[in-house]
Amino acid sequence: MHDERRRIEERVERVHNQRIKPAIYAATVPFEVEAWQAPGEPVPFEEAASAPYEPFAMDTPWGPPWGTTWFRMRGQVPAAFAGRRVEAVIDLGFVGDWPGNQAEALVHRTDGTPLKAVNPLNQYVPIANPATGSEEIHYLVEAASNPDILAGDFAAPTPLGDVLTAGDKPLYTFRRADIAVLDEEVFHLDLDIQVLRELMLELGEHDPRRHEIMHTLDRALDLLDLDDISGSAADVRAALKPALSKPAHASAHTVSGVGHAHIDSAWLWPIRETKRKTSRTFSNVTALADEYDDFIFACSQAQQYEWVRDNYPQVWARIQESVKKGQWAPVGGMWVEADGNLPGGEAVARQFIHGKRFFIEHFGIETKGVWLPDSFGYNAAYPQLAKLAGNEWFLTQKLSWNQTNKLPHHTFWWEGIDGTRIFTHFPPIDTYNARFSGEEMSRTVRNYEEKGRGTRSLAPFGWGDGGGGPTREIMERARRLADLEGSAKVVVEHPDTFFEAARAEYPDAPVWVGELYLELHRATYTSQARTKQGNRRSEHRLREAELWATTAALHAPRYVYPYEKLDRLWKTVLLHQFHDILPGSSIAWVHREAEAEYARVAEELEALTAEAVAALGGGADGARVFNTSPYDRAEVVRTAEGAPVYVEVPASGSAPVTDAEPPQPVTVDGRVLDNGLVRVEVTEDGTLSSVYDLRAKREVLADKGNLLRLHTDLPNYWDAWDIDKHYNNRYTDLLDADSVTIVEEDPLLGAIRVERSFGRGSKITQTITVRAGSPRIDIETDIDWHEAEKILKAAFPVDIRAPHSSAEIQFGHVQRPTHTNTSWEAARFEVYGHRWVHIGEPGYGVAVINDSTYGHDVTRTVREDGGTTTTVRLSLVRAPRIPDPEADQGRHRFTYSLLPGASIEDAVAEGYALNLPLRVADSAGAPRPVVSVDGDGVTVEAVKLADDASGDVVVRLYESRGGRAQGTLRTGFPLAGAQVTDLLERPLEEAATDGDCGVPVELRPFQILTLRLQRADVGR
Repeated sequence: MHDERRRIEERVERVHNQRIKPAIYAATVPFEVEAWQAPGEPVPFEEAASAPYEPFAMDTPWGPPWGTTWFRMRGQVPAAFAGRRVEAVIDLGFVGDWPGNQAEALVHRTDGTPLKAVNPLNQYVPIANPATGSEEIHYLVEAASNPDILAGDFAAPTPLGDVLTAGDKPLYTFRRADIAVLDEEVFHLDLDIQVLRELMLELGEHDPRRHEIMHTLDRALDLLDLDDISGSAADVRAALKPALSKPAHASAHTVSGVGHAHIDSAWLWPIRETKRKTSRTFSNVTALADEYDDFIFACSQAQQYEWVRDNYPQVWARIQESVKKGQWAPVGGMWVEADGNLPGGEAVARQFIHGKRFFIEHFGIETKGVWLPDSFGYNAAYPQLAKLAGNEWFLTQKLSWNQTNKLPHHTFWWEGIDGTRIFTHFPPIDTYNARFSGEEMSRTVRNYEEKGRGTRSLAPFGWGDGGGGPTREIMERARRLADLEGSAKVVVEHPDTFFEAARAEYPDAPVWVGELYLELHRATYTSQARTKQGNRRSEHRLREAELWATTAALHAPRYVYPYEKLDRLWKTVLLHQFHDILPGSSIAWVHREAEAEYARVAEELEALTAEAVAALGGGADGARVFNTSPYDRAEVVRTAEGAPVYVEVPASGSAPVTDAEPPQPVTVDGRVLDNGLVRVEVTEDGTLSSVYDLRAKREVLADKGNLLRLHTDLPNYWDAWDIDKHYNNRYTDLLDADSVTIVEEDPLLGAIRVERSFGRGSKITQTITVRAGSPRIDIETDIDWHEAEKILKAAFPVDIRAPHSSAEIQFGHVQRPTHTNTSWEAARFEVYGHRWVHIGEPGYGVAVINDSTYGHDVTRTVREDGGTTTTVRLSLVRAPRIPDPEADQGRHRFTYSLLPGASIEDAVAEGYALNLPLRVADSAGAPRPVVSVDGDGVTVEAVKLADDASGDVVVRLYESRGGRAQGTLRTGFPLAGAQVTDLLERPLEEAATDGDCGVPVELRPFQILTLRLQRADVGR
């Protein structure tokens, strides 16, 4: 037989694209259209409905960047359309085929009822099926002219990322607003050919099935009358039916399709636009559910549900109805799909608490799984936190983006730092925006690593990132692929159903231990430093407010615990932990608003804390020091007048501001600071030439310490997201100091200030401080940053042979090798940590502490003298230009510290201390701490009143050193009983008490324990 593949394949492609697709809509008549440009921000429907409209013609430019144009459309279905399926078809002038980053619109009835959205891949709105031919149509269409930030494929910076810089030139040209007849036979023919053609092209050239499909398509097209596509479509479909009817092989892989619409809560659009995106997408989804009984849609992010509930009550009612019918599946159980690395441990717990409670309260559904496809890596505390929140499974997708190494599993048990395991799936389709194309189906089978053991995988289908969701075309593909020879089988089902079946067939799945590190997007640990600082400070301010509000509620009779305010503020912080806000990968508008929100949160929390402290008893002569840290502290603090004083304060308690005697005073001799614990020498260039540990009698540094190095930083593609390995090849060491000056010389503290100018007008002022009684060396940093495509790092080369570094993560720490023996270690050239990084050798360790940075690297070299230098470098600030051309420009203030002679426990304690400064306030009262702990390694993370307003006290603690811990939690109030609870404060078991306001606790390494403490002084 002659090889006619090329002829047939080209014939099918042309006829399909140029003849069949254009015939899907058989007849059309235009709407009469009028327009009104809303001034400024979006307006409510009622305001738009009463606005003055003007005639609007097709092919007219419309829509300034970030603008809203309302279109009034009127029309009547012609009598000739009677008996046919009639739809409105609207093309706003769409560019490309991505629904989420361009013009979008929501179509309303004149009474304000949202009907459906339109976007490039979903341009229709149902009118009637069948039509009577007398329907009068009146629509009000809210059209958003969002700019295409991705235009040019991230080739150059754009001013379009902020309404303040975007200008007002119209972006789009309105192309079409028609009443149209959908030719259902042609519509289905289009999909028949799509599915068969794509399957054919994925099969091997020697596969008989490929040739069978090819010749079937060729013969079928012979039946197509090019002058009468509609009239001949049925005959062509009949000829294709045998090829579409052959069942899949008995061993065919099964793809569990789950409808999905990934909606970034902010990214290339601001939060206000996401609120509208949810209404558009969810309107489409509920409309699709009405059309397809077998459709199931999984949707996460309780925050987005709340936006719809508050702003689009009619859409909310449709969601509730879809949930009742079983077609809508709330999943994820988190407030938002948060970044997987940067939120603190308690914040991750609150993501689960607020998310799961929302779904329980509003739908009566407790979600079973963590749905987190798009975060940039996943911390190793997730398995335990997920289980403590009542979850059974975990889903991720982003690891398919790894640059270097391919994860060896798609279905596996993920084991966290404490030993907890959770059943995890990583879909081999390598996307959370699947559409069941032939290439995707083939890729799924080809990628699937569990062949021979497992037989199924999950595929989230529907357009996403900017929303859009599943379409009827994708559902039709799924139906055709349900049982088709040569392809994997598709079944649309609830993700819980998939995970139950996957676990049943593969209970002994392999185990992956530790973090799920994404070998990409490593710069998200550093980009938009002010956003990250706002998050860190907010997390600690929330801890402080909750602790002192609880203390006041227990000891101040008239004080009322601020449940609602704390709940609202937590949700604001949780929202901004979304995986494109906190990582610094959003447009300028998003980060500008984030900084403003963090400032507002700080102001409110400061007021709440001050109110709680004041409620404990004020007095002019009653100044006290309040310690929010879970560790006792003896350190220097400044009084309200600014004078330094050395104080000793118990953990989570307070003490009077009275001078205590420090172990030894600080001396300042030239550029040498000495407090009897450490001696620090600062050179003329402003670096640290020596840090001598007087206790251990050893030099800490192997070379210049606090060396600031400015690197060229132009990644291959994703500017704000990525730092590529070649950044290390070109750099400038900042060794020219403008001045090195003694600025503090007191028995309690000594400080030297170093000022530098460099680059494009940037300046750095650093104050190096040593305080009495502490080996911690603080480096307070003020940067006026004006660089572009650069990254600034601060290096501490330490004379230690450390086989690994330890970095704090949520409720514990992870160890990472300092060598690069394998590609897995080499790929971790930039990593994240929270409040501290520790390196050590037997008998001695050093920690680098910070109050707001996350990104760092740790490397190891051997010197000519045979000694080993282990260098810790903090990533301080970057200067990417895409998607925010002004990212990180301007002022930054933060502190990082060197802690010589540190154990892991020292690093933990000083990490809390630096991030929770002592508070000096007038308060004559001296209440006992709400709780205190006897026993090393048991660390209190949160103290609060129970969310149910019962008056119970909830304490969350964990083992922080990585070993077993025993101790007793003692209360500062009469104790009636205690329960171990899950994260949602639901009882798991009774906790023993010792009869003396104590609860004995025993923890495995990194175990998290939540205790609910009943007060004997509260009536029940």
